[in-house]
Amino acid sequence: MSQAKAGDTVQLHYTGALADGTKFDSSEGRDPLEFQLGSGQIIPGLDKAIPGMEVGEKKQVTVGPDEGYGDRDPSRVQAVPRSQFPDNIPTEPGTQLQMQTQDGQTIPVMVAGANENEVTLDANHPLAGQELTFDVELVGIK
Repeated sequence: MSQAKAGDTVQLHYTGALADGTKFDSSEGRDPLEFQLGSGQIIPGLDKAIPGMEVGEKKQVTVGPDEGYGDRDPSRVQAVPRSQFPDNIPTEPGTQLQMQTQDGQTIPVMVAGANENEVTLDANHPLAGQELTFDVELVGIK
């Protein structure tokens, strides 16, 4: 039976969970995730765990922040004066928004907190700083 190797297009069913067991993503009920192995299309820790797997093989992979979404960066959390927010933009904590940088790049941010004077925005990936566990099954190699 052939084994997955860098450059192969693979199909993977997966469930991702946080260290406390909370599931954050899964391919359950959907088509398998398809990507080119070793191309940087998925987080490095998961990409490195697939080579050598055979179709039908299952494994559990633990990925630290350094091989996942990185460490939380406090410099990516910023308080913005409420006066800079139009009234129609929601500012409840947990709200996902998009901001535009000075060079025109769009970045996703989450409202981390708000009071009458300012809104705190967090541009860290929601999974930054987290240890992640993936249950994976290789279902195809193209």
